[in-house]
Amino acid sequence: MGLYDKYTFPPNISTVSWYNYFMSKKVFVGMSGGVDSAVSALLLKKEGYEVTGVYMKNWSNLDYSIKSDCPWEVDVEDVKKTCEILGIPFKIYNFEREYRAKVVDYFFSEYRAGRTPNPDVLCNKEIKFDLFLNKALSDGADYIATGH
Repeated sequence: MGLYDKYTFPPNISTVSWYNYFMSKKVFVGMSGGVDSAVSALLLKKEGYEVTGVYMKNWSNLDYSIKSDCPWEVDVEDVKKTCEILGIPFKIYNFEREYRAKVVDYFFSEYRAGRTPNPDVLCNKEIKFDLFLNKALSDGADYIATGH
């Protein structure tokens, strides 16, 4: 007798969906306003997770006068609209100070030293998989996800 022989699963439902139906878990999805994170949120919701969309405000361009290069206000509105369409809660986490200290300052320091910096790697390590993860867990999430 196999592990699942004694259980009757409804037709056309995956093991993951069945599990989530009975053991709902909260996932906070880092959303940028783009398609990848919106699809991630949608797929997780379809699988039965309690999904919350989170916009990480890492940059507002106030110090560098390059506002047109990162229109964060437009991104926030896109995330809000997406969350509304998906029927999921929306939050904003402000990591601007930490992003500047851990990513932007590193970038300029390395560039001045004649090295080629990779801010995305540091952003993943310091912001996405440290600050975002820990803030989400402290706000009740069981998991985090992103579009990429």
